Amino acid sequence: MRSSKNESAAPGALPGGCTNAKLRQLTRRVGQHFDAEVAQSGLKTTQYSLLSAIEARGPVRSVDLAASLHMTASTLSRNLHLLVDAGWVRIDEGPDARSRLVGITEAGRTRRREARAHWRRAQQSLVDLLGAERVAALHALIDESLPLLAPAPDEDADGA
Repeated sequence: MRSSKNESAAPGALPGGCTNAKLRQLTRRVGQHFDAEVAQSGLKTTQYSLLSAIEARGPVRSVDLAASLHMTASTLSRNLHLLVDAGWVRIDEGPDARSRLVGITEAGRTRRREARAHWRRAQQSLVDLLGAERVAALHALIDESLPLLAPAPDEDADGA
């Protein structure tokens, strides 16, 4: 059996190729896989993920939601406006004059439930394609790696 270049590399040698490019290739392929299935519900995967996060956290300050999703407030705001316009999310006054609470509407709950069946099919078909052991190993590697990386340059100290 022929081994790959990385398997035959000397201990301590750097892996070949660009890690950023390889991760982007993987996320594009996985994203396309989920997008194709979730789109059948009328949602993009980013919209489904955002609706899921809002439903899980209940009415939540937008700054806290952005931090929990590791995105900037401006990125969250752009994505929220689409959901508000569709009637799936509402933004109410927060506990103080400067903050707003983001909540999911009944229409948003319904849409998310419909999309969840498609998301589950996408998840299961990915596991079928890659194998449960490989997917579990990928999750473990991601979970171990994220805390080791510094916050993104566009995040401030509190993650917003």
